[in-house]
Amino acid sequence: MKNFMNIKIFVSISLIALFLSGCFRGRPSEDPPIHINPNMDHQPKYKAQAESQYFENGSTMRMPVAGTVARGESFENTELFFGKNANGQPVLENPLPINMRLLKRGQERYDIFCAPCHGRTGDGRGIVIKRGYLPPPNFHQDLVRNYPDGHLYDVIANGIRNMPSYKHMIPVEDRWAIVSYVRALQRSQNAALSDIPEEIRDDIK
Repeated sequence: MKNFMNIKIFVSISLIALFLSGCFRGRPSEDPPIHINPNMDHQPKYKAQAESQYFENGSTMRMPVAGTVARGESFENTELFFGKNANGQPVLENPLPINMRLLKRGQERYDIFCAPCHGRTGDGRGIVIKRGYLPPPNFHQDLVRNYPDGHLYDVIANGIRNMPSYKHMIPVEDRWAIVSYVRALQRSQNAALSDIPEEIRDDIK
């Protein structure tokens, strides 16, 4: 009987302690939280253009070590990455092989990044023009049709006049895909009978 009473007392005390501990959970405290690893909150690092007390010139920004290449920045192929030849002139033709995969990718990217201003057909009458934005050039005028492919690539990458740079949003191969699709749009609006396969020419009214 005595053991039973002891068990009842122990259980009662345990329940009271458990209840009281629940009452204090979530209460505001003046004590700072416990940081197991404070470096996760305060990470020592250099920030761009910040002052440095370590380097002689006082700048945190350093030139890359000679001979090193950052990931994704091997720019030896100037025609592919810059749209220019060794003399710095725009390349005449797209360095990528033209196929349906490239054209479909170019159409997808064009509709996202270019059509709002240039229009789905490249006529320079995109939806933002109806909102008062200055109209861009029509892709189907002779001036633009005679631009080398490298020039179109450079405009996509670096912008021109009112058009901003898209180099940080559109990867290199996608820029060339857009160039190819623009050429397809130009071809579609300036096609001659000789561009149509002979077997279907009789069907053209």
